[in-house]
Amino acid sequence: MQNFPDCIAHVLAAEGGLVNDPKDPGGVTKFGISQRSYPALDIRALTLDDAKAIYQRDYWTPIQGEALPAGIDLLVLDHAVNAGPIRAVRMLQGLLGVPEDGLMGPITLDAVASAEPESLIASYSELRLDFYSDLPTWRHFGAGWTRRVMRARRAALALARAQAPLAA
Repeated sequence: MQNFPDCIAHVLAAEGGLVNDPKDPGGVTKFGISQRSYPALDIRALTLDDAKAIYQRDYWTPIQGEALPAGIDLLVLDHAVNAGPIRAVRMLQGLLGVPEDGLMGPITLDAVASAEPESLIASYSELRLDFYSDLPTWRHFGAGWTRRVMRARRAALALARAQAPLAA
């Protein structure tokens, strides 16, 4: 979980606090945790620590964030929060040309490890924008999603570059 604190800080900064936008199909949302996704949870009473635990359990663990390279972990987590872990992993698998089963397994992890990080970050970010632009709520949320993807891309590049080995 070496990058979980950095990745979750990015997600939480993008998600903000309590929101109840009538155009958001997720309903009442706090720290990005929606009533639609967690109908039994009292969203208004959700604490920041509770939200981090949910993100770790339901998003970080399924995408195997701890096994992903720096930067890629942030992008996949950020997209998983918006679109679900299975969709986020499938998108990555499609870019890598591996079977798209939505599960982060050894084949996907090997392909990620062999990929050039900056190119993968750019391609994944573009594919996210394509995904969002096809949603019926794009007119209302598109500008915000675009800003979020671009911030995630910049943060992912910074993480990847910070972890890159020095050239000999």
